[in-house]
Amino acid sequence: MKLSHGLHLAYCTNIHRGETWGQTFGALKKYTLEVRRQVCPSDPYAIGLRLGYEAAKELSQPATLSAFQKWLEKENCYVFTINGFPYGTFHGARVKELVYQPDWTTPERVEYTNLLFDILAQLVPDGVDGSVSTVPVSYKELINSDRQVREARKNLWKCVDHIEQLSRATGKKLHLGLEPEPLCYLETSDETVRFFEDMRKDRPGDLRMEDHLGVNYDCCHLAVEFESPHEALGRLQQHKIRISKIHLSSALKVHPTAEVREALQAYKDDIYFHQVVERSSDGKIHRFRDLENALQADPSEHPHLPEEWRIHFHIPLHTQPSELFETTSDHIEGTLDYVKQHPGMCSHFEMETYTWEVLPAEMKRRSVVDQLVEEYRWTLGELAKRGLA
Repeated sequence: MKLSHGLHLAYCTNIHRGETWGQTFGALKKYTLEVRRQVCPSDPYAIGLRLGYEAAKELSQPATLSAFQKWLEKENCYVFTINGFPYGTFHGARVKELVYQPDWTTPERVEYTNLLFDILAQLVPDGVDGSVSTVPVSYKELINSDRQVREARKNLWKCVDHIEQLSRATGKKLHLGLEPEPLCYLETSDETVRFFEDMRKDRPGDLRMEDHLGVNYDCCHLAVEFESPHEALGRLQQHKIRISKIHLSSALKVHPTAEVREALQAYKDDIYFHQVVERSSDGKIHRFRDLENALQADPSEHPHLPEEWRIHFHIPLHTQPSELFETTSDHIEGTLDYVKQHPGMCSHFEMETYTWEVLPAEMKRRSVVDQLVEEYRWTLGELAKRGLA
């Protein structure tokens, strides 16, 4: 939906199953329109579209794309952003490290991302920027050589070339956002800055990157890294890195007592990675590949007791703290404070709680539509506090 100050808000449809275009479109008609009916029945309604490669290939066919455009017009909806992170299957089967593949070291990732921009350039309304979010280069374990990193940078420049040519041809402002994530090649704001500096060194004086390549700032991911939004966003802006989109997302925050560890068993699943970043009583940081690894670790082996765990598990934005669990919603609030203080820094906001299917039973007592409506209410309330909605 259109907010004040030129901002746009949507929820990411990666919460719904859909690998083919038929499945994706079916979810839009079944779920998205019902959410829209409850939160924005009369004004233009924004859709944050998730397209895997198979769905994108099908939608790119002229007749299919034209039919979708007519449907959007009929329903008074518009698309301003596409989630281009997961290339393949994203629900119902093991995703974990597969979600990063193919990564930016491969031509397949370039082809897929360029295809998404070709589609977006046709869908995004005149006068509205179009963004695509993507993997943070790769997963750290998959990068074993400098050659891979150089290849990734070269491929990203190929994509920047394509986006710039498409922007000129269509008159649309289009940009790609790399999404830092725990244990990925781009994990922290510092690592992200260094990578962008290396990108600039590859083509000195080429300013197109500032227009067409930036960061998809995921609040959950940076909160898990114990970064503050003021420092992380300030660092990115200081180095002239575009904030392409902001994912409004929340992580679990716990003190890993024996009771909490037992309760966390309900959050393990075989589908997604739930990286854990631990801060010990001496302030040192330790990372666990997945929640299961953290739960299997023996606390007595550490010279300093773990003080806090932050867990990459996207939970509903309106979730209230309990006796055992807290959330990182304060990072979202800090991010919105920063946006308020820096008008124009980013116009794209997307709520992203894709974990609906793997939430513990007590968090799924309502339907997915009801959950999304509550997330809108919470988010719009936080935006309104800051005069942004």
